[in-house]
Amino acid sequence: MAESIKERNQIEDAYKWDLRTLYADDTAFEADLGTLDALVETAASFQGRLNTAEAIRGYFDAETALDRKLSNLFCYANLRKSEDTRAEEAQSMYMRIYSAYVQAITQIAFATPEILSLPEDTLKAFRDDPVLEPYAFSMDNLLCRKPHTLSAAEETLLARFDEVLESPSEVSDNLQDADMVFDSVTDADGAEHEVSNAGYIQTQTSPDRVLRENAFHSYYKTYQQHNNTLAATYGANVKCAVAQAEVRHYDSSRAMSMAEEHVPEEVYDTLVATVRKHLPTMYKYVEFRKQMLGLDDLHYYDIYAPLVGEFTKKYTYDEAKDMVLHAVAPLGEDYVETVRSAFADRWIDVYPNKGKSGGAYSSGTYDSNPFILTNFTGSLDSVSTIAHEMGHSMHTYYSNQTQPLQYAGYTLFVAEVASTVNENLLIMQLLEETEDKKEKLILLNQYLENFKATVFRQTMFAEFERDAHAMAEQGQALTADALNQLYFHLVEDYFGPNLAMDDEVAYEWSRIPHFYRPFYVYKYATSYCAAMALSEGILAGKPGAVEAYRKFLTLGGSKYPLDELKIAGVDLTSVAPLDAALEKFADVLDAAISLAAELA
Repeated sequence: MAESIKERNQIEDAYKWDLRTLYADDTAFEADLGTLDALVETAASFQGRLNTAEAIRGYFDAETALDRKLSNLFCYANLRKSEDTRAEEAQSMYMRIYSAYVQAITQIAFATPEILSLPEDTLKAFRDDPVLEPYAFSMDNLLCRKPHTLSAAEETLLARFDEVLESPSEVSDNLQDADMVFDSVTDADGAEHEVSNAGYIQTQTSPDRVLRENAFHSYYKTYQQHNNTLAATYGANVKCAVAQAEVRHYDSSRAMSMAEEHVPEEVYDTLVATVRKHLPTMYKYVEFRKQMLGLDDLHYYDIYAPLVGEFTKKYTYDEAKDMVLHAVAPLGEDYVETVRSAFADRWIDVYPNKGKSGGAYSSGTYDSNPFILTNFTGSLDSVSTIAHEMGHSMHTYYSNQTQPLQYAGYTLFVAEVASTVNENLLIMQLLEETEDKKEKLILLNQYLENFKATVFRQTMFAEFERDAHAMAEQGQALTADALNQLYFHLVEDYFGPNLAMDDEVAYEWSRIPHFYRPFYVYKYATSYCAAMALSEGILAGKPGAVEAYRKFLTLGGSKYPLDELKIAGVDLTSVAPLDAALEKFADVLDAAISLAAELA
């Protein structure tokens, strides 16, 4: 019988995070919340005075202090809420700090347009003034935004529409999460299964093909019924981005999105072109799946099916800790010791409890250690999750230890690099250590599946986004039929002739939530390729690889992300790391095919 989920007070403190590096308790949080208004007033008092280097420095200092306080308060409330989402006190803390945050940013919204209303020559002189030396990079970022920043009145007007512009995403979420109803289905034994958004992928990873097929048709039958509504919501989201790009004088919505991180559009296009060049390897993987599953026709509901059975081995939490420590050993003894301290000092909230937030994440502030939420079950995926989130936490830890507050936070473009490096180190360690051929094949297939999901599929998603936004910018209507055809043909291109194309494939685009955050998905693929290059160099003992990667972990947001990756040893303006990653995928596939032949 499966062990029942415990209440939080039944879990030993040793397996709960210790939030005292942030606040001693809720009373301390409440006391600090009471100091927030004064910090907001100080920052807001600079309105109308931001015309000298000294005044701008004063405002930046005040804004940084405010941001530090907001970060601590918001983080603590969110962590407490995650412990038990049923707890009213934690919910109240979270709602109150969220409201305070919205009020704070509204009161200081004047600052950027006021500073950027100054002549460019004046701003450059201020940037070079010694009084603003700690914020010189911030000034460079502001200068880049100057051609795209409107008047204070126009910026205020746009800010008032922020919530309205988020409506398409909210409508889509509510429709999918709350209103969609799916027909129940039966498996090969005739047992009935509910179909839901939350559980759909689980049905698609079942070894029972009857269940997979029935769930697939049930799931997309409902999406087909709502196809026009979802096309309208996504179309509205695209139009919002296109309109904002136009009023801010960008060439396109993609250019606007990528300018935020100073990533040229060529990086995006190079990713798409390179992945397309390597699509024959994906076709080979699809054919391998077809053979391993013993199918005459491989359908879309077969692309997640386990090839050689489930990995049922379980690990204790102590074993998981040892596995992670062993995996990151190539990164240096001091790195290992910090990870060891993370375990010992209770950075991690380990086990599920009733009401606890699902999934996993890493969070923390400049004044605290990072914190990791997991729901550890003893599976290999649970171990991998700890390695992944520890990568995020170590990136945060080293950035906070090295950078001033204003430059400690790293951008989304590099956010998944450290986490993926850790995952790669773990799976390569396991592959090296196991002598069981079936277990090795399962691990190789997991490697291939992670790559397929993160590089091939996310790049396919990136093509869909690029083309959908371009259609809107060219005045073409984003009808349901137009979006369906665009997506259907991309799946045909990416999975090749060995995949039998079901009509329902055309509706998959409408369930991808990241499409409502324009031009985000490509970063998964670039981060994965960068992380693969870094982990391969580290494991191969490449001279300077560890030192360069460790330097990268300290940079926070002190440089543009492409420059940070170059310091690490990866140039994503070049095709080389993309080619290398995709060639690695081909090598792993060949190894899996050879091993499968041995086991046949």
